[in-house]
Amino acid sequence: MNIVIFGPPGAGKGTQSNFIVKKYKLYQLSTGELLRSEIKNKTNLGLKISSLMNSGKLVSDQVVSDLIEKFIYNKDFKNRLIFDGYPRNKSQAENLNFLLNKYDQKIDLVLKLSVSLDVIKKRISGRSVCSICGKIYNEFFNPAPINAECCASKFLQKRSDDTLEIAVTRYQTYERNIKPVIDFYKETNLLKVVNGETSITEINSEISGLIEGIKGWL
Repeated sequence: MNIVIFGPPGAGKGTQSNFIVKKYKLYQLSTGELLRSEIKNKTNLGLKISSLMNSGKLVSDQVVSDLIEKFIYNKDFKNRLIFDGYPRNKSQAENLNFLLNKYDQKIDLVLKLSVSLDVIKKRISGRSVCSICGKIYNEFFNPAPINAECCASKFLQKRSDDTLEIAVTRYQTYERNIKPVIDFYKETNLLKVVNGETSITEINSEISGLIEGIKGWL
């Protein structure tokens, strides 16, 4: 089974991807992680990517496609991939279909975590991290425990980009750019919209139901 998962920054996509990976023994394929790995390992492609990024240029769709094909080609990952952060445009979505067909595979399910801008604002602007243990809290949804020694307020730090203004900009940019991709998958009848504003457990349960439904006829 191959799955694509979408969601704006702050939607909980990473949390749900981790859940799917563990429960169904899939491999999470994040384009961002792939690029960073190539750079870290100083491969020929990594040096090329680093040069592009250092000069302020975007990594081309072809470079990303080459990275992804390595995993689609690998028999260890056949029909066991969850695509996180890819595709980002219609051209990439069409290319992904081409690569999967090339190796006798396909997308079985596309998940879209639906979260309103108001909730995203609170999730991002209210987020803080304990500098001691690294645990993440949110003043609106999951505040740090009162009188905690490790996670006391003096140890809680906010990321520089966790601001209200940045949250709004990211959300609007994401929704604008991802619309053609969502429309593409709507036409294939693979798209399932999941309410991303409920609890993590409830979202897990809804996603599990969708996956189990597909497993029944695979």
